[in-house]
Amino acid sequence: MDIRFDGKRALVTGAGRGIGRGVAEGLAAGGAETYALDIIQENLDKVKSENPSMHTVCVDLSDWVATRKAVEEIGPIDLLVNVAGIVSMAPFVDTDESTLDKLFDVNVKAAINVSQVVAKGMIEKGKGGAIVHISSVASKKGIATVAGYCASKGALDQTMRVMALELGPHQIRVNCVNPTYTKTDMINHVINDPIRGPALLAKIPQGRFLEVKDVVHPVLYLLSDKADMINGVTLMVDGGSSVA
Repeated sequence: MDIRFDGKRALVTGAGRGIGRGVAEGLAAGGAETYALDIIQENLDKVKSENPSMHTVCVDLSDWVATRKAVEEIGPIDLLVNVAGIVSMAPFVDTDESTLDKLFDVNVKAAINVSQVVAKGMIEKGKGGAIVHISSVASKKGIATVAGYCASKGALDQTMRVMALELGPHQIRVNCVNPTYTKTDMINHVINDPIRGPALLAKIPQGRFLEVKDVVHPVLYLLSDKADMINGVTLMVDGGSSVA
């Protein structure tokens, strides 16, 4: 399937590494004028050195005002992917307010904030658009020691449904991609754990953890015109673990 994004302007949050970087590079390779947003300048510098055509924006997404200003300065966007996210591990009874605030600030509020600015621009432009949130299988199933993360991803899924309902009449499609454990810096310590790793792998019928490309490809499809009538879905990318 030939997917191109020529003439489109794209924004990817959390694009300094991992899934975000993979999505940003996929969009740029497909012809989109791509903006990579991340909190770590060093990571953005690496992205820029290897992808000279890409624009980079450094901002702390947990800062509502600074984020809003940064996204507004980018200008109209046709394609948005909210990838930026954090995880924190603790038993439910020990999950404190500060941890919950941090998780919701980045995993939910930042996605809402960026999406509001972008969606308003899409509406004003009048040519529609596509938004994809990177959620998680953790929005669908209970996972011990990550109650706050599960809650934040569940909130992101539900936010997506409301966005799809309200923005659909403007021909703006909004969907979530919900991957299982993916080989990224954020998750590698879990995957490589000699006890947890094999136990988690045993729950994936296809018998392997995700590579970044396994998440990137569905995202690019949902952003493309090939998915023109797909709106308001949570696409599980988990090798069948959700039905095992």
